[in-house]
Amino acid sequence: MPDEGLGRLETDVDGILALFTQPEVWAALVTLIVMEVVLGIDNLIFISILSNKLPEAHRQRVRRIGIGLALIMRLALLSTIAWIVSLTQPAFSLFGNSFSWKDLILIGGGLFLVWKATKEIHHSVDPAPTSDLLDKTDVVVTSVGSAVFQIVLLDIVFSIDSILTAVGMTEHLPIMVIAVLVSVTVMLLAADPLANFINKNPTVVMLALGFLLMIGMVLIADGFGMHVPKGYIYAAMAFSAGVEALNIWSRNRKAKAEAAAPPPQDTLH
Repeated sequence: MPDEGLGRLETDVDGILALFTQPEVWAALVTLIVMEVVLGIDNLIFISILSNKLPEAHRQRVRRIGIGLALIMRLALLSTIAWIVSLTQPAFSLFGNSFSWKDLILIGGGLFLVWKATKEIHHSVDPAPTSDLLDKTDVVVTSVGSAVFQIVLLDIVFSIDSILTAVGMTEHLPIMVIAVLVSVTVMLLAADPLANFINKNPTVVMLALGFLLMIGMVLIADGFGMHVPKGYIYAAMAFSAGVEALNIWSRNRKAKAEAAAPPPQDTLH
C-alpha cells in the first residue's frame, strides 16, 4: 500500500494530462473502476432492500439520498487519504491479535449487516408476529430519517473499504476520483431498476438478504484478520443469482403458458 507516494499526488492540470499519457495509468483506471463498481453493488443491495421498506412515495428519494451520501463520503475520505491509510495501523492487541481502527469499523459494520439481514429474514419468514411478541426495535422501517440513518452507517463502512481498495491499487488521486465518480454514477443508474426488480420478485428479496448476511460475515472475518478472497464471494453471488434467474425464467414461462392455454370445456349438458 503506497505511503510516501501520497505526498506526491498530482494536483495541477498539466500533471493530470501527462498522467493520462501513460498506458499503465489507463490499465489501473479500468481495473479500479471495475473494483469500485463491484464494491458498490454491496452498498446498493442494502440501499434497495431498505428503501423498499418505505412507502412508495419516499423510496426513490431515499435511494438518491443514500447514493448521494455515499459519493460525498467517498470524496471526503479521498481528501484525507493519509488519515485513511493510518487506520490500517495496529491500535491495540487483544488475545494475541492486533486490531486497527479499520478492523473495528469492519467488525462493527459486519455485525450491523448480520443483525439487519437476520431481522429482515425473520420478518419474511414470519410476516405477522403476534403483538405481544413484537418488540419496538423490530417495527418495520417507515421513517425516512430512520432509513437514511441506517444507510449512512453502512455507507461509512463501504466507503472506507472502497477508498482503501483505491489507495491500495494506485497512488494517483485523479484516478481514484474518476473511479469513484464512475462507480457512484453506475449505482445511481442501477438503483431504481434493481430496487424495482427486488420488490417485484419476492424470492429475490430472500436471496439479496442472504447476500447481505454473507457480506456481513466476510466483513467480520476480515476485521479479525481472516481474509476471504473477494473472488470467491462474488463468484458465489453470481452463481446464486444465475440459479435464481433460471427460476424466474421458469416461473414466467409457466405463467405465460397457463395464460395462453384455452379454458377447460364444460362437458356437462
